[in-house]
Amino acid sequence: MNTVHDLSGTTLADIATTRAGATRVFNRHGLDFCCRGKIALEAACRARGLATDMIVSELAAEEAKTSGFTRLDGKPLTEVIAHVLTRFHAAHREELPHLIAMARKVESVHKDKDTCPRGLADHLEHVAGELENHMQKEEQVLFPLIEQGRGPAAGMPMQMMELEHIEHGQNLARLRALAHDYQPPADACTTWRALYLELAQLERDVMEHIHIENNILFPRALRP
Repeated sequence: MNTVHDLSGTTLADIATTRAGATRVFNRHGLDFCCRGKIALEAACRARGLATDMIVSELAAEEAKTSGFTRLDGKPLTEVIAHVLTRFHAAHREELPHLIAMARKVESVHKDKDTCPRGLADHLEHVAGELENHMQKEEQVLFPLIEQGRGPAAGMPMQMMELEHIEHGQNLARLRALAHDYQPPADACTTWRALYLELAQLERDVMEHIHIENNILFPRALRP
């Protein structure tokens, strides 16, 4: 395993998979470790105008203070799937209706303000519908194939899921734009502030969800 000082040529996906706290650093700086995770850290930093040494230092600091990190790349595929189902599928289904209701309230109460996130609730409903459709495909078709040891024959469904992951990323970008980068105005009420905090967490969760599937579960399932 590379030391934290040797990471410039390592892909974002590999770093996110093997380093505690790495996803927090990447999220903080807008480095896409899920759908575009195959890019080396140095190249990704260059594209974002970031200093690689700075990111490496932050990675070291996060790793030093993070405890309880569980690497999934060595776990049985059934355990990886179970983690995805409980940590992400169930959580998305529980959280999104709550977020939609909060967004509706904020848009209704603050509709006359220029800073009101107009259209946010409708887009959240779209996000929820797209995620639900995607998760059902995984639960009903793809995950059973992998659990039955038929992953190498499931290349086409995996490609379809990866294409949908790109669409999810685009939906997240639209969500962030509608919510003004999750920065509430100075006069925002408590519900408004809580909504933006929870939307930022949703973004982090969806990105980690995609990362685990694209960069851990699917590649390993395809191996003969």
